[in-house]
Amino acid sequence: MAKVNMKMPEEFLMKVSKLADQTDVIIPKVLEAGGDVVLEKVKSNLQSVVGKDTKYPSKSTGELVSSLGLTSAKQDRNGDYNVKVGFAEPRSDGGSNAKIANIIEYGKHGQPAKPFLKPAKSASRKPCMGAMIAKLEEEIEKI
Repeated sequence: MAKVNMKMPEEFLMKVSKLADQTDVIIPKVLEAGGDVVLEKVKSNLQSVVGKDTKYPSKSTGELVSSLGLTSAKQDRNGDYNVKVGFAEPRSDGGSNAKIANIIEYGKHGQPAKPFLKPAKSASRKPCMGAMIAKLEEEIEKI
């Protein structure tokens, strides 16, 4: 049986070891860069569907769009990092922004669905990954 022995360049090994020490700092930055891309797409989709094609004049106050935000990267109990795009609660009138967003996304009796989340997820997938890769490469270059 043949045996192969490969040695990695010393510079590469040093960068990888430094990267391992910095992962807790780099990962949140990378995820937040991707989350910003998704947030902007969700916000633009939401603005394009709120108050459009309604039977009655729109009573939109802009509160739903302004409550849309991005959490900071947090580590869950499994050790995975997550960022979330979502709505701040509660509304000024005591209602739920998530409930209103759900009604807009899926509709209700007498109100057709106007999806904005699912199309944003599909449309922002590649740009999000691109932004995350670019941020990761930027952070690696700093090492």
